[in-house]
Amino acid sequence: MRPSLLERLRALAARHEALGRELADPAVAADPERFRALSIEYARTEPVAARMRALEAARENLAAAEAMRADPDPGIRELAEEERAAAEARIAELERELELMLLPEEPEDRLNVFLEIRAGTGGAEAALFAGDLLRMYTRYAERRGWEVEQVSASPAEQGGYKEVVLRVSGRDVYARLKFESGTHRVQRVPATESQGRIHTSACTVAVLPEPEAVDTVEISPQELRIDTFRASGAGGQHVNKTESAVRITHLPTGIVVECQDERSQHKNRARAMALLQARLRERERARREAERARTRRLLVGSGDRSERIRTYNFPQGRVTDHRINLTLYKLDEILDGDLDPVIEPLIREHQAERLAELAEAP
Repeated sequence: MRPSLLERLRALAARHEALGRELADPAVAADPERFRALSIEYARTEPVAARMRALEAARENLAAAEAMRADPDPGIRELAEEERAAAEARIAELERELELMLLPEEPEDRLNVFLEIRAGTGGAEAALFAGDLLRMYTRYAERRGWEVEQVSASPAEQGGYKEVVLRVSGRDVYARLKFESGTHRVQRVPATESQGRIHTSACTVAVLPEPEAVDTVEISPQELRIDTFRASGAGGQHVNKTESAVRITHLPTGIVVECQDERSQHKNRARAMALLQARLRERERARREAERARTRRLLVGSGDRSERIRTYNFPQGRVTDHRINLTLYKLDEILDGDLDPVIEPLIREHQAERLAELAEAP
């Protein structure tokens, strides 16, 4: 563990101990407002203090095991090796947990998202791949107990989708899907390819956090053009005979969103407005990042969706994430929704970068 991080952790543990002494003071107990404030801070620092105590105990166990390695009895030395290995593993685990406790919360991590998949280069094959990605993310959401709603879809003539937009809601959705934004490339032999040649196609994915009410962007009604139309997809006679689908154009930016999932025009309008809010917030965030000229290697939050982030190679059964040079020969499992083996390393890399920044901060 970096010395600067350890110093911060020790300061938090010391603060916890000092809070305990203050809370035991009768004068503090007689002041309900101060007692409440100190109690909240005490509870917040308790997990750090508890793990610091456990870390100290593990280090003492390691020192004892090291001393036992000099024992003339072979049985004692063998036991010492086992205890040393266990103590080192426990220390590494506790240090990792403590480091993560220092990271400030990323508020958007708990938000629901709009997930947009668009077929890119590759024509019909790209549209089919968009369908594969739709299935992959839907299956992943099912595994995590999230809810998936289709906001809009534009099916392709030969199968798959030109574009599809989902709303995914549940626990820590953005925290786990935010690394999916970018260009996903597929390499495979199309069914129509008689020579067996591998074709390369691509789709772009955008993951936009759904704004909470307090975070919404102010939009003047004069800036909007709202059109209604008949839904084009499945949905029964009612959907096809009434103009329940809604398309909203934001005139200053030219952003167009639509929703045709609900039978109610009112509900479709509300969902389309939420999607517009998400895109406007993403646009503003991209503008701020461009001004700071700060490039994030993991999060594709700069507004440039052309960067290739992942390749799905069917002939080799291989998935490669180019941001962290991760290659897995689990193509079928990943496309079936087993995304954690890809997402977890991205999260760990992101956490490592944030910890490095924290250690360098004054």
